[in-house]
Amino acid sequence: MSTNLQSFMPSYTIFRNPLKLSLFLALLVHVSGAIGIVFFDRQFFVGFTAINLLLMFLLLLWNEMELRAHFLKAFLFAFLVGIFTEIIGVNSGLLFGDYHYGDVFGGKWMGVPILIGLNWFCIVYASFQSSLTITKSLSSNKIAVSLLTASTATAFDWIMEPVAIKLGFWQWHSTEIPILNYASWFFISFGVAYFFCWLGIKRTNPFAVYLLLIHAIFFIFLSFLIS
Repeated sequence: MSTNLQSFMPSYTIFRNPLKLSLFLALLVHVSGAIGIVFFDRQFFVGFTAINLLLMFLLLLWNEMELRAHFLKAFLFAFLVGIFTEIIGVNSGLLFGDYHYGDVFGGKWMGVPILIGLNWFCIVYASFQSSLTITKSLSSNKIAVSLLTASTATAFDWIMEPVAIKLGFWQWHSTEIPILNYASWFFISFGVAYFFCWLGIKRTNPFAVYLLLIHAIFFIFLSFLIS
């Protein structure tokens, strides 16, 4: 009996491979979420946004091949930069424009959900890992890698913004999304990416690239089907 069971289990390699299992879970969550939002109860499925963000962050950690001091510094820097720039933005109208957050992401500090720092890290880190995949290495040109990261993160924000508004993530106080928002996303992402380069962060997370792609497809899909 035990011999047969042992010979049967290896066929389920997805459960013994962090990347494959992470991709399975990410696709399952985003596909079911998109279907639920479009065809069933939007508010019910949007209510899982915070849990989804936490799960994707944990999957990023699980797939990180170098969970060392440099990675912790990169995470803390991106998290804190995200939180404090958003606090400035929400409370002054500077940096991004006039906007406020809804209740989708949970508890807030000075009008900003704490999980937004996690969101900033996930987006910029996934964009950074994608940029390293394209350039193949850090190379000696940290500026080029940082520019590509900033461009990728800003393009993702451009895709996400209209859908995020419809889902109640945040609301702008104007009828149009300010250009200032995208300019700030670019320059802040550039600074965070350059810090990653300075730390010597390498291509150590294959899941990050797929996660960014899954997120982008998720928001593109919803942009066509929700109003």
